[in-house]
Amino acid sequence: STASSPALAQALLASMDIIEGAEGRQRRAHLQALVAQWQHSSLGDCWQRLASATAIQPLIVGSNAAVMRLAASLRARGLWVPAIRPPTVPAGTARLRVTLTSAHTHEQVQTLTVALAQLSQIETTQPETGA
Repeated sequence: STASSPALAQALLASMDIIEGAEGRQRRAHLQALVAQWQHSSLGDCWQRLASATAIQPLIVGSNAAVMRLAASLRARGLWVPAIRPPTVPAGTARLRVTLTSAHTHEQVQTLTVALAQLSQIETTQPETGA
């Protein structure tokens, strides 16, 4: 088999230095602060937040139609949060996959949570269309 290139090996070593050093600790602490901000924010009463200590924060919406409507509404506001639907998840548990990274800011998380709270008020007035 062909060995990895020296450039790739050097890039991996540099990555390890970042991960193990102060910069990596700062990034992880910032990410955990964003996760805590997300978990303690108000999103309205429409959806169920699943417990997760990771950067991936599922938000159960329910039907395929509702999750697609919600994802489109967020996208129209400049927020890309993908919808995950059956068969990837069980029927009736379509969800948004909120993925936080250390590159996100507290302001961006707040923008998302405010948008979800506003959309929660709209969603409660939408008739369900099945799907």
